[in-house]
Amino acid sequence: MKKEVDNEMEDEVRPEYDFAQMEGGVRGKYVERYRTQTNLVRLDPDVAQAFPNDEAVNEALRLLIQIAQRQQPNNLEG
Repeated sequence: MKKEVDNEMEDEVRPEYDFAQMEGGVRGKYVERYRTQTNLVRLDPDVAQAFPNDEAVNEALRLLIQIAQRQQPNNLEG
């Protein structure tokens, strides 16, 4: 059962956790590793409606890549 919250920004951290007492923590320590290993793309709502899941998006993009690659040699000739 989900707890109802009056204020959406209400702090859910337990009072016994005192982060001021923590030592050695480095903010953003893993941010670069995260950025290099994550490739997320936000789709606009109208585009997202056309795809039921990530596999459908990947399939459509692969098809678009194939079409673009077929068209590329024709564009170089003339």
